[in-house]
Amino acid sequence: MTTAHALELSAVRKVYGSGDGAVTALDGVSVTVERGTFTAVMGPSGSGKSTFLHCAAGLDRPTSGRVLLGGTEIGGLKEGELTRLRRTRIGFVFQAYNLMPSLNVLQNITLPLRLAGRKPDPRWLREVVEGVGMANRLEHRPAELSGGQQQRVAIARALVTRPDVVLADEPTGALDTRTARQVLDLLRAVVEGMGQTVLMVTHDPVAASAAHGALFLADGRLAGHLPHPTPERVAERMTHLGEW
Repeated sequence: MTTAHALELSAVRKVYGSGDGAVTALDGVSVTVERGTFTAVMGPSGSGKSTFLHCAAGLDRPTSGRVLLGGTEIGGLKEGELTRLRRTRIGFVFQAYNLMPSLNVLQNITLPLRLAGRKPDPRWLREVVEGVGMANRLEHRPAELSGGQQQRVAIARALVTRPDVVLADEPTGALDTRTARQVLDLLRAVVEGMGQTVLMVTHDPVAASAAHGALFLADGRLAGHLPHPTPERVAERMTHLGEW
C-alpha cells in the first residue's frame, strides 16, 4: 500500500529511565513527512533530534504514540521484521559515511540488497550511480576516495533499495564548506530528480536551507515549522528556541 506520507509520527513520547531518574526525550511529537520532500530537523543540543531520528528509524521504540513508515505501523513489528524493514525501506546516511573499507564502491552501494537477499535492478542501480556522480569510481575502495566522494557512495547505498525515506544524520558534519554544499545539492537533486524523500537532522542553518522546509525541536517538543528556509531565517529561529 502506497500512501502520500513517507513517514508519520503521531503523539510520540520517548522516556528513558524510570522514577526520579526518568528523562523525557520526546514529548508528544506529531510530524507528517510527505513523499518527495526534503525536510531538515533542527534544534539545540538535547532538544530530542537524535531520539526523533531513532524513533523514525525504528531503532528506538516510542514509550507511547505511533510511527508509520509508508503506511506501515512499525511499533508492533518484531525485531526480525524491523531489521528487514530498515534494510529495504529506510536509507541511512551518517556523518561518518560508515562504508566497508574492504569493499569497493559498487559492493558498498549494493550491500543492503545483498544483506536482504535481493538482486539490484540494473536500470535503477545505473541511475543511482550516475546520479551521485560515482559511475567512474566503482572499482575504488573507500580509502582511495575523498570525504565528499565517500558521502556520495553512502547516499547511493541509501537509495539503492528505493526506500520510503532516507534518514540523514548530520550528513555534512565532517565535510568542508564547498564539499558540504555539493552533498546538499545532491540530496536536493535526489528528492527533485528521483522522487525520493529525505529527512535530515542538522545543527547547521546553511545545511537546513537546502531543504524544502525545516522542523524545529526544543525540549522534546515540536517548536515550529519553517517553509523555504534561508540560513538567516533558520539562525534567527534557532536563537529564539530557548524562549519558545
